[in-house]
Amino acid sequence: MPLLFRCVTVTTGSMQRGSRGVNGPAEPTGDRRRTRWAEHRKQRREDLIRAAIEAFFQHGPDVDMAQVAAVAGVSKPVLYRYFADKAQLWLAAGDYVAQQVVDAVIPAVAQVREERGFIAACVDAYLAEIESQPDLYRFLMRQSGLSGGHNLVARASETVAAQLARVIGDRLRAVGLDSGPAEPWAFGLVGFVTAVGDWWMSRGRPMSRAALTDYVATLLWRGFDGIRAAADLPGGLLGQEAGRDR
Repeated sequence: MPLLFRCVTVTTGSMQRGSRGVNGPAEPTGDRRRTRWAEHRKQRREDLIRAAIEAFFQHGPDVDMAQVAAVAGVSKPVLYRYFADKAQLWLAAGDYVAQQVVDAVIPAVAQVREERGFIAACVDAYLAEIESQPDLYRFLMRQSGLSGGHNLVARASETVAAQLARVIGDRLRAVGLDSGPAEPWAFGLVGFVTAVGDWWMSRGRPMSRAALTDYVATLLWRGFDGIRAAADLPGGLLGQEAGRDR
């Protein structure tokens, strides 16, 4: 089965240390070599993670390191240079998948200017991602038997929540409200939706994604509606911002 996840390259910044400026000195040769080597290792690591996911689709949940190495076109010793064991490899794969969720959720919620739509966009984007690869999702979420595997869900949730907190914080500040609650709200929202999504997947998706999104958004929206009332903003937390956009 072909690998369906989008390729994501994580960068550490647009400027390299010691880069040449208008009047600045050229970067020492040794520094350029170290930078190129670091970039090479990062790219190779991402390639191996994608190969592990593709190997999962080919061989199922019992996939082993030899099969991953074969799909990647490297020897097992090369694979072990980057990942100490199978547990470390699948934790890295979990982080990779979490980034796919971030890339789906954040653009979706950033375009919405009212509370209920904001929540619904978040829920639907998350459910769409896990629904697109249900077998991989179940496998990654059930890795508690591996060393460190019990932290996989927490690590993935933290990745998504940290990005969502920035969006919520920006919106609170835009209407002159304290952005302090942004992080706990984001983590609470992600935790709730993750638990619901896990229930939905484990039960074989007993209802449509649209119906589940509507149910969850209706419940969570009440909390944001209460914030609107407490803040005495007739147009809602985002209403004033939306008004300025017109």
